[in-house]
Amino acid sequence: MDSQTTVAGQTIFPAFRYVNARAAIEWLQRAFDARTHVVYDSPDGTVAHAELTIAGNMIMLGHSRDDGYAIRSPKEVGVATASIYVVLPDASAVDALHQRAVSAGAKITNAPYDTDYGSHDFSAEDLEGNRWTFGTYSPASA
Repeated sequence: MDSQTTVAGQTIFPAFRYVNARAAIEWLQRAFDARTHVVYDSPDGTVAHAELTIAGNMIMLGHSRDDGYAIRSPKEVGVATASIYVVLPDASAVDALHQRAVSAGAKITNAPYDTDYGSHDFSAEDLEGNRWTFGTYSPASA
């Protein structure tokens, strides 16, 4: 298992819902170098549950539906209600992923920049409006 798919020690797994989860998986692969760990389909052919890794961290996602989780895509509610921050090893990795995201058509909300606290970041929205920031600052090392 390479570092891209390593989740040892991870205890928080962000979960997302998408109006079109299958398209989201393909887009996350193109834009953010996501790797598919597993996809479980519903009887109706939509994605019931999927697990992907991005920069060695796992996320979960599925097709928007009415169930006990009550999670909706920003595309459905008109605004992002949360964001995710992903730590990358260095500024060159941030810049390379930014270029990849731009090439995949990501809406860049903050081009790469240096923060006051020593990080090199960029922020983007995915195809349904979820907010992602990639940077070099690791909260665990502060």
